[in-house]
Amino acid sequence: MGRAFEYRKARKMARWSKMAKTFSRIGKDIVIAIREGGPDPDTNSRLRAVMQNARAVNMPKENVERAIKKATDKDTSDYKEVLFEGYGPHGIAIIIETATDNNNRTVANIRSYFNKCNGNLGTSGSVAFMFDHNCQFKINKEGIDIEELELELIDFGAEEVFDDEDGIMIYGSFENFGALQSYLEGNDIEILSSGFERIPNTTKSLNGADREEVEKLLEKIEEDDDVQNVFHSME
Repeated sequence: MGRAFEYRKARKMARWSKMAKTFSRIGKDIVIAIREGGPDPDTNSRLRAVMQNARAVNMPKENVERAIKKATDKDTSDYKEVLFEGYGPHGIAIIIETATDNNNRTVANIRSYFNKCNGNLGTSGSVAFMFDHNCQFKINKEGIDIEELELELIDFGAEEVFDDEDGIMIYGSFENFGALQSYLEGNDIEILSSGFERIPNTTKSLNGADREEVEKLLEKIEEDDDVQNVFHSME
């Protein structure tokens, strides 16, 4: 099943643990997708993907409508995605994806978390090279021959295709998201959810107090309202 499967399995229960936080993150994704490509899902592939994710977590209709309305409000004019990189305690590499309307606030908060937890906020590119930037899709597996599907998807950039209990997972490079999405949609294959992962090339095992020290930093980062996703190299 490969490295992507093992990494995703390890993080599955940790990510999106609080439903309110999940809805907030998807709401920001909707805002950004609409501002980049417009409010029509038929012509905005990123928005289609986000709406699929909203359905996958049973995000209430009113939350979705609120996010769509917010996308046209003037107070979101400076809303943007910002990437942070750094090292936590014991040399653990960390990448943080944020969506913020106040970059000064976000920078100050992220820096304070690293400083208080014996980490170091790095510069752009300081740890990104240690991660593969992948896209992923979960599809409905009903009526799908996974071996045939894998052979078809290789030409569109799929690197891993495997059964994941409640669906079929497809992994490819970040650059191949559009090609894979187009193939799945063009062949009427139901996409349950999709997104992006940053998978570490190597991981580091920590035990006891050392692991707890890193987890304390990760928890502080995850709780920040501006943070969308956190990726790290701890095993």
